[in-house]
Amino acid sequence: MPEEKLIHAAEQIKKDIKMALINRDMTQVELAELIGEGQQQLNRAIRGDTTPKSVAIRKKIYKVLNLE
Repeated sequence: MPEEKLIHAAEQIKKDIKMALINRDMTQVELAELIGEGQQQLNRAIRGDTTPKSVAIRKKIYKVLNLE
């Protein structure tokens, strides 16, 4: 059950970020450049990776996209 909750939360975060990007007419590549991160690292963070680096990237994403 906890794993299912984690998967669901990761999917919701991904949806929220993707929708914010669409609403801003912005690509993941543009977002990566804007926050100074690599495209692969950004993609991992968006997909819900739980490493400290991905968490830090998501915080940057939330700030830039006003998802806080």
